Amino acid sequence: MNEIWTTVKDFFSDNVWNIVKFFATLIIGILVVKILTAVVRKVFSRTKMEPVAQSFLITVVRFVLWLVFIIVLLSVVGVQVTGIITAVSAAILAVGMALQDNISNIASGIVIVAHKMFKKGDYIIVGDKEGNIVEINFVFTTLFTPDNKKITIPNSTIVNSAVVNAGANPKRRVNFTFPVAYESDVEEVRNIVLDVMNSNGKIYLDPAPFCKLKEFGDNSINFFANCWCDSEDYWDVYYYVVEKVFNEFKRNGITIPFAQVEVRDRTDVVEMPFDKSPLPSRVEKERPDPENRIEEIKHRYEETKRRLSRKKKAKDDLPEMPDDPVAPTSLDD
Repeated sequence: MNEIWTTVKDFFSDNVWNIVKFFATLIIGILVVKILTAVVRKVFSRTKMEPVAQSFLITVVRFVLWLVFIIVLLSVVGVQVTGIITAVSAAILAVGMALQDNISNIASGIVIVAHKMFKKGDYIIVGDKEGNIVEINFVFTTLFTPDNKKITIPNSTIVNSAVVNAGANPKRRVNFTFPVAYESDVEEVRNIVLDVMNSNGKIYLDPAPFCKLKEFGDNSINFFANCWCDSEDYWDVYYYVVEKVFNEFKRNGITIPFAQVEVRDRTDVVEMPFDKSPLPSRVEKERPDPENRIEEIKHRYEETKRRLSRKKKAKDDLPEMPDDPVAPTSLDD
């Protein structure tokens, strides 16, 4: 025991300043980390950044501060931190490669929150998935469909797709198409549709409901109608108008036709004009004999050869020009 006590006493007496420095660094470091974290949280709280983004960034800042604090503390003790930094960097790189899909989702989550693409409660459509947003985090976005199914979509999928946000605005337009028979009265149909839409208090009167004849279909004339309502009342208004218009059409004798095919029984004699002359006699096309074709090619070759020979002879008969002609020195020359 005396030897142990002597060893401990010698250690503290020889390293008193290192021990003081260690505890001073520990206390100051903890205070600095807490103060900086509080400052960052206060700064973010004064911005318009979404709470989920603030929480994520504060977590990242806190992690970095604690990591730097631990490395500084180890260096004060006398540990060589170069190897530790290298090991930590390699570990971060390995984890990043293993979790690259999740990192992509996190980056996409930051983009979604930073740009405020949508918010909790909005009704969005992503590809063939749609529903109300119930949760947004930095990895997934969770939706509830109208039939209460839960859909979890990776944030990278949302960022890389076209997103339709039906709940971005407080008001939303509801569109309808009503096909009726061709013999229907246009003004009567229009008045029925407008009366139905005006009878629902969830439908805005300004902008006023709209209904006009749009097109002539194969089996019906089609009316286009629309009205405006609050976004949360969209489906209530849609089903109300469709059901009430159908009932009012039946009440007023307006029919919605099925696909129709018109069949006629012809009693007249069908006469089809035609050319009564017989087919012409076959006349063979005149084609060159292959042997005559070869003779013709030979004749063209000999003619070309003679022409080139004449050109060469005419060129050889030209007088030769002196190699170094003397330039004239005056107008007389």
